[in-house]
Amino acid sequence: MIAGAAVLGVVAGSCVGYVIQADREPTKLPSLSQPVLAQAKGPGPEPLSAAQDRRVKTEGDLRKLLLTKPTGTKEADWIGDGWLDIAAYANEFTDPGEKFTDLVGDEFRRSAVVGWEVGSSYNVEIRLVQYRQEDSMAALDSSLIHQGWAEEETATDSWSIPGTGDGMAYVHTRPDIEPGYLPQYTAEAHAWRGDVSMEVWIYGTKSITKKMIMDLAERQMERL
Repeated sequence: MIAGAAVLGVVAGSCVGYVIQADREPTKLPSLSQPVLAQAKGPGPEPLSAAQDRRVKTEGDLRKLLLTKPTGTKEADWIGDGWLDIAAYANEFTDPGEKFTDLVGDEFRRSAVVGWEVGSSYNVEIRLVQYRQEDSMAALDSSLIHQGWAEEETATDSWSIPGTGDGMAYVHTRPDIEPGYLPQYTAEAHAWRGDVSMEVWIYGTKSITKKMIMDLAERQMERL
């Protein structure tokens, strides 16, 4: 009997609660709509000029972003019209077939090149390689791969290229020597900006200084 009375008490209390709640005025909910914000008056921001918009630069003639041949040097005869198509660029590597396949996967777009000869001592070649970059950061990847290859060589000095984040310059101090040929020294620099990777190469029969490779790399990156 006691247990039954307790249950009836709980039920009665619940019923009273429902009755009280039903007699109350419904609580108004906040409006789902938001107030309309007034639009700022006055002209919008000025669009970037062509000089400030890097995208405008790289969408034009890529060859115009390359350093120009210095006075007193001879233009390299292998340069042609300044463009390297995908096959010609792949041919610069030890395994052109494999590199060609990689470039297709990396969404290669185009490559521009300039080069010159400094007397009989040095040859300089600079390449700008552009990628579509719809699915990957191919310009960055290309730069890092080149850096990895450069760092694998023994007797190599390296320096960061100022203003590039992760760009690097290298001087290989031990020349390649083959019977019947003069010693061949090499220096290189690799960096990237946006969808363009930069490659700077110096080959010479004399040793190559840090100043030579760094000067070219810094000035070329400034043009990007």
